Amino acid sequence: MTDYLLGLDVSTTGAKALLIDAQGVVCASHTTPHPSSQPHPLWSEQAPADWWAGMAQSIREVVTNIESTDSIRAIGLTGQMHGLVCLNAAGDVLRPAILWNDQRTQAECDEITQTIGPERLIQLTGNRALTGFTAPKILWVRRHEPDIYAQIAHILLPKDFIRFKLTGEYATDLAGASGTLLLDVDDRQWSEPVLDELSIPRAWLPPVHEGPQITGVVSAAAAQETGLKAGTPVVGGGGDQAAQATGVGAVRPGIVALTVGTSGVVFAPLASYAYEPQGRLHAFCHAVPGQWHFMGVMLSAAGSLQWFRDTLAPGVDFGALTNEAASIPPGAEGLIFLPYLTGERTPHPDPLARGAFVGLTARHLRPHLTRAVLEGVAFGLRDSFELIRNSDAGVINEVRVSGGGAKSPVWRQILADVFDVPLVVAEALEGAAYGAALLAGVGGGVWPDVATAAEITVKLGERVEPGAQAGEYADAYQLYRDLYPTLKPAFERLADI
Repeated sequence: MTDYLLGLDVSTTGAKALLIDAQGVVCASHTTPHPSSQPHPLWSEQAPADWWAGMAQSIREVVTNIESTDSIRAIGLTGQMHGLVCLNAAGDVLRPAILWNDQRTQAECDEITQTIGPERLIQLTGNRALTGFTAPKILWVRRHEPDIYAQIAHILLPKDFIRFKLTGEYATDLAGASGTLLLDVDDRQWSEPVLDELSIPRAWLPPVHEGPQITGVVSAAAAQETGLKAGTPVVGGGGDQAAQATGVGAVRPGIVALTVGTSGVVFAPLASYAYEPQGRLHAFCHAVPGQWHFMGVMLSAAGSLQWFRDTLAPGVDFGALTNEAASIPPGAEGLIFLPYLTGERTPHPDPLARGAFVGLTARHLRPHLTRAVLEGVAFGLRDSFELIRNSDAGVINEVRVSGGGAKSPVWRQILADVFDVPLVVAEALEGAAYGAALLAGVGGGVWPDVATAAEITVKLGERVEPGAQAGEYADAYQLYRDLYPTLKPAFERLADI
C-alpha cells in the first residue's frame, strides 16, 4: 500500500488540504474559500467555524483520490500566523478570530513595550511588539471586551483551532508560538516573565511542540466529518512561513527562502538562537527541531502588483503586464514606488505607512508604473535581505525564490539584479501545505528527519544570475531607502484625515 501524507493549511483566503505520496508527488489538492470581515477600519476578522467547515470539505474532496484513508500516515498543519482564537472552558469560540493583518492594537503594543521595556522585550521574545502579533490582541480584548475576556479558558492560533477540531487536543508548534510575542524563543518555551508582567494566565496557553512531533490523533467525531481514519497522527506543523520554507528546502543555515506572495518574506535558518538588537528582523523558532530563523516581512509584495493591475489595468493578464515593464530601463526613468499599501513590518514596523509613486511625470506610461511596482517590491525585500546578510545568519549559499510573483521571468530577473545574488526557483506550487505534509512525513516515520524529507522531495528549477543591469540599481535603491524617513511625518498626518 502506498503511503500518503496530508498537509492542511488554514490561510486568510481558504482552507486547503494537500495529499502527497512518499516521493513528494502531489496526488490531490483542494481549497475551500472562506470569507473575511472588516467590521471597522483597520479591523480584520474571520469565524473559526468557517475554517473548520471549509477544511472538512477540502479533506473530504482529497481523500476520494485514494483507495483507503488507512494509507495516510500522518497529518501536518500550517496556516496564517498571529491570529487570536478565544475559547471558553467548554471549547466554544467566544468571538470572531482577530487576524494577523488586523491593525487595531497599536495602543496595546505601546503598553507592552512600556511595561516590559523595548530592549528587554526583544531580549525575551526576539521581537518588537507589533500590531499583527497575538499578545496585543489579548490585551485589546481585555480592555474593550471585558465580558468576553472573563470567559477565556483557552487561546489558540488559527491552525491550532483546526487541530482542536481534529483531535480534541489543545496544542501548538514552536514556530507558530514564536509569533505570539509570548514565547521565550531561545529556550523554546512560554516566557513566564512576559506572561507575568502582562498578567496573561499561563493556563490559557497550549503545550508547545516541535514541528514533526505528534500532538494527537484524529478523533472519532472528526473522522466522521472528514472521512479520515480515526487514530491518524497529527503533528505540530508550523506557521505558514516556516512551513513554506520547509517546502522549498530552507531547512539548514546557508539556504535563504525568498517568498513573493501576497506578502513578501525573506527567511534565513539559524543553527543557534540570535536576535536583531533593534528588532528589525523577526527571530522565531523554525519548524525544524532545534533550529531558529531570522525573517523579514513586507506586507504587500505580489499584493502590490495585484492592487496595481486591478485598479489601473483591470483585465490585463499579469504576464502581459510584467512583460511591458521589460522594455523600461532600471529605475523606471526616475519613478519610485513605495509598496506600503497596508502598512509595513520590516524594517519599518509602521501600520501608518502608505504606498506612493514618487517622481511621477507626464512622460511616464503604464509600463513605467509597472516597472516601478516590481522594483519597489524588490527594494523592500532587499531591505530584509541586507539585514540578514549583515546578521548572525552566517554565509548565504543559495537564495530559493517561490510564490506567485516568482512566476514572472521579468520579476525574477529584477529580484536577482536588485539583490545582486543568484536566485534558484523552487517549484513550490502548493506553498505552505507542502511543507506541512513533509513535517507530517517525518512525524509519521516516512523520513528520518526534515533535511532528508526536503532532499528527497523538493524540486528546484531555473537559476537566475544577476544581469548586466544589476549595478544600475545602487542609486535607485538608496533613494528608495531615503524616502520612508522623509515621508513618515506625512504618513502620520494622513492617518488623521
